[in-house]
Amino acid sequence: MSNIADLRREYSQSVLDTNTAHPSPYTQFRKWFEESQKSEVLEPNAMVLSTVDENHQPFQRTVLMKALDDQGIVFYTNYKSRKAKQIAENSRVSVLFPWYSLERQVIVLGKAEKVSVKESMAYFASRPFGSQLGAWVSQQSKVISSRSILEMKLAEMKQKFKEGKVPLPDFWGGYRIVPESFEFWQGRKSRLHDRLLYSKQEADYWQIERMAP
Repeated sequence: MSNIADLRREYSQSVLDTNTAHPSPYTQFRKWFEESQKSEVLEPNAMVLSTVDENHQPFQRTVLMKALDDQGIVFYTNYKSRKAKQIAENSRVSVLFPWYSLERQVIVLGKAEKVSVKESMAYFASRPFGSQLGAWVSQQSKVISSRSILEMKLAEMKQKFKEGKVPLPDFWGGYRIVPESFEFWQGRKSRLHDRLLYSKQEADYWQIERMAP
């Protein structure tokens, strides 16, 4: 194995400046997200979600952004999962979009709140049949003795919903992260990276500040 301390590369693909960045972090995010899609970044909507438990222990996991509007970022999960329990205790969360191949990352801080049942139903109905069954099968974050338990449950659900119409589980749905800040990070040479912090002020005004790398 090579020396880990020697692993490095120079970042020089792009720049990020207050004069060219859009005043709205949502517009700036959409611009970067579209560029990540065009560049065929693997899972561009994947984001690392951070929550904290009752003992102040941080937890991270990768989830998928499934909607973005001017109210926030939406993802879906089991409402009985570990992350959901932690959000119930402390709704303040952080998400990180790691677009490594573009030498970029975006960090969003905010509060998570459940979306409406109607919104969850609309998204659930758009999922592939197998994914719909998976929501019913997995008691997310529970300890299980073997994978065969999941496979047996899946077979049971396939039989139960063999007509093809799978209802929304009452323990499954979405969260909307309502942002309070966005940090856009662009890699630059000599580790002098560009960092722009958007902080929400009154109404729809966002303050933009450059941060030292």
